[in-house]
Amino acid sequence: MTPTLPTEQIDRIVWNQHHDPFTVLGPHEIEQDGKSVWVVRAYLPDAEAVYVVTPDPHKEYPMQSVHHPHFFECIITDSPHLFNYQFRVKSGDSDRLIHDPYYFKSPLLTEFDSYLFGEGTHYQIYEKMGAHPTTIDGVSGVYFAVWAPNARNVSIIGDFNSWDGRKHQMRKGNTGIWDLFIPELTVGTVYKYEIKSPEGHIYEKSDPYGYFQEVRPKTASIVTDLNTYEWNDQAWLEKRRTEDPLKKPISVYEMHLGSWMHASAANPPASGYQSVSAADLKPGARFLTYRELAEDLIPYVKEMGYTHIEMMPVAEHPFDGSWGYQVTGYYAATSRYGTPQDLMYFIDKCHQNDIGIIVDWVPAHFPKDGHGLSFFDGTFLYEPADERIGEHKEWGTKIFNYKRSEVKNFLIANVLFWFDKYHIDGIRVDAVASMIYRDYNREPGTWLANEYGGRESLEAIELFRHLHSILFTYYPGALSIAEESTSWPMVTWPAYSGGLGFNLKWNMGWMHDMLDYFKLDPYFRGHNNNYVTFSIWYAFSENFMLALSHDEVVHGKSPMIGKMPGDEWQKFANLRCLYGYMFTHPGKKTMFMGMEFGQWAEWNVWGDLEWHLLQYPSHKTLQRFVSDLNKLLRSLPELYTQDFSESGFEWIECNDTQNSVISFLRKADNGDFALVVCNFTPVPHHNYRVGVPEKGFYKEVLNSDAQIYGGSGIGNLGGKYADEYGTHGKPYSIDVTAPPLSVVVLKHVNESQN
Repeated sequence: MTPTLPTEQIDRIVWNQHHDPFTVLGPHEIEQDGKSVWVVRAYLPDAEAVYVVTPDPHKEYPMQSVHHPHFFECIITDSPHLFNYQFRVKSGDSDRLIHDPYYFKSPLLTEFDSYLFGEGTHYQIYEKMGAHPTTIDGVSGVYFAVWAPNARNVSIIGDFNSWDGRKHQMRKGNTGIWDLFIPELTVGTVYKYEIKSPEGHIYEKSDPYGYFQEVRPKTASIVTDLNTYEWNDQAWLEKRRTEDPLKKPISVYEMHLGSWMHASAANPPASGYQSVSAADLKPGARFLTYRELAEDLIPYVKEMGYTHIEMMPVAEHPFDGSWGYQVTGYYAATSRYGTPQDLMYFIDKCHQNDIGIIVDWVPAHFPKDGHGLSFFDGTFLYEPADERIGEHKEWGTKIFNYKRSEVKNFLIANVLFWFDKYHIDGIRVDAVASMIYRDYNREPGTWLANEYGGRESLEAIELFRHLHSILFTYYPGALSIAEESTSWPMVTWPAYSGGLGFNLKWNMGWMHDMLDYFKLDPYFRGHNNNYVTFSIWYAFSENFMLALSHDEVVHGKSPMIGKMPGDEWQKFANLRCLYGYMFTHPGKKTMFMGMEFGQWAEWNVWGDLEWHLLQYPSHKTLQRFVSDLNKLLRSLPELYTQDFSESGFEWIECNDTQNSVISFLRKADNGDFALVVCNFTPVPHHNYRVGVPEKGFYKEVLNSDAQIYGGSGIGNLGGKYADEYGTHGKPYSIDVTAPPLSVVVLKHVNESQN
């Protein structure tokens, strides 16, 4: 049989070198002998015989091999329309019916989708890119789309086609997006993209927009449908939408899901999902699943009184020891702990228990793993080619090309994706400083200045402004928290005013000052009083979050309890004092898991927290103290409604360096106030007079030295009445007892309320 098209076109299909196989394969109407007929072409490498089967009327038309043994053609002259035909394929003992992928010519990705993606404003691009179960012309299957503009050609490979890139070759659109609908594929299909570079090198890549991946060390993507879960958190979402989070109490429990607690490998999860073990876990241990964490973690966090859980990155990553910060699947919830629906269940249950979810987001860098984004289409696509702006040498990772619209769209849509599909409440953006400074951790001569000769990354700055202008429009009440470790100005100012647009920033200065201060022997603290007081000078220049994070209890830095000086009693008293000052200082709060009960060991990503320590009173009482701090924070508007306003804080005494005692007022937006007295030495101070602005009763609502917290039990017998004796520039004063290494909070109560 003579081919109906040039053999060069057939060869390009056979050798998998065609950028648009639809122009060759599938049904085509042609002129033959002066009349219109149909020619159907197929390339089926395993086939011995192929027939075109039409449904109405039911007919079979044998196909003929042309030019190549596995390239088939069939000319149909008696059917004016070809609708939903199938191939009957015979190969050895196999005889099966399949739909022709190249019959379905109309892409689900429209020209308008491509246009928006090209300009970086397709905020739901994840609904079109990736793998999506769908039905076209009554035939169910999966639609695939991937951005690889510089590839010579792209194919979809998987178990369904024996990982043979010749069988499902994709079509390239004008914007460099390749697509193909494959009939009869279903949820659960394992797949990758086989990408051939301009030089002919072949790369097998997981799907950048894939929703699910195999459990590491496997790296293929898995087709899934994220729209099947039925949410029950509508009341939570509506409340979030209508409230200002900066006026609410926020106390975050930062945690790593894989090392909070493990289960026995001999005890499979009730969900049926086999949570895998890591090679470095203790023998017989396995990860808890998302659903098991819902049963164990949520009651604990609720009892402890935290308002939010911050999960270290749950996006897919290949190495457990990276803590999740080297992401290869930005749209895929890690399969270590279960399915996407399992994670949805966990978040849903958190919301039903009034617990918000913050997810760590990592736009600063990505790893070089072969299946990931690095050198994705055989060229520098997601990363700049120039390593002076395209690579973190210290981390051995790539930097996103923030200048490229499609890459910015990938990142901005990724944030919206987590809010949309997983109902998260906030993001904590990792390593912001490494993004906004081009010379971050670089020696002179190893970085590239911006177009104006400066060290600022104008592209990363614009990314943040763009992101936040969209995020808070789409999701009012959301949180975006910057881990920004420098004094970059206006991080939490709106984008329209020239800020980066975050609504919270970790206060790294406060954290370093306080840890340096509390490491000191109390004898020397009076000479270093500025460590305690300096943060108030800048406390209201940004919306700060006070964070004691995972970074402070790893890599030889010592656990929190190990940083404290003195004997064991003083160590715990110092820790209570630190936490008490943290919760009464302006700003929202974040505390890493294990800190709440004084873990003695540094955090180990491979092990459990030291839960056995709770059998000892000092650890149990510290845990109770943190729980009561959280509950106090929730119950006292004085401690949260004006976290970011100078009118919410007033020093009473900050210069008593001889006694290392400070005192200050925290004020609510309705005029109520509370007095805080901190004694940073192990020497109690009786009859310590503190000025107050109003007369009345000052009820002691927290004393970190109480016996129920493991303290000495020195206190103020429930509270003090103000005397008509002025001091500290105030018309009244109270005669308080400042217990050793303590924080005391006294709430002002009007005479009529007493």
